[in-house]
Amino acid sequence: MRQILPLFVSIITVASLSANTVTLANTQSQLGKTYLAQKLNCNDPQTQSEMNICSQLSYQNADKKLNQVYKQLLPKLSKTRQQKLIAAQLAWIKFRDASCEFERSAYEGGSIAPNIYAGCLEEATKQRTQQLREYLQRDDY
Repeated sequence: MRQILPLFVSIITVASLSANTVTLANTQSQLGKTYLAQKLNCNDPQTQSEMNICSQLSYQNADKKLNQVYKQLLPKLSKTRQQKLIAAQLAWIKFRDASCEFERSAYEGGSIAPNIYAGCLEEATKQRTQQLREYLQRDDY
């Protein structure tokens, strides 16, 4: 049910957009590939649904940056350290998701819950990206 709510909100939002504001955007949901057609002004979202979608897009942007830094760091490490980083990253993802699920749970059933969850994911992801960047700057790979 928790995974269906963001998808449902996205579908409702897409259905409510007028035809002349629709463009194709490729966005993946937690349930697999879902393609949303939308054109949003995320600098000034007007509805809770728009805020939720913009938060999700902002998180996805942060996640892309994290993956870029991770991919830069991984080949610079010895095989043993690569394995440790992979294990640490998988554990961090589980922790991040569980922590953000806890934060979101304070708004259970509310229309702001997806926004809270995505905002939490984004903030934690930015922090982790900074940690990985600091590893890249060190000389003791």
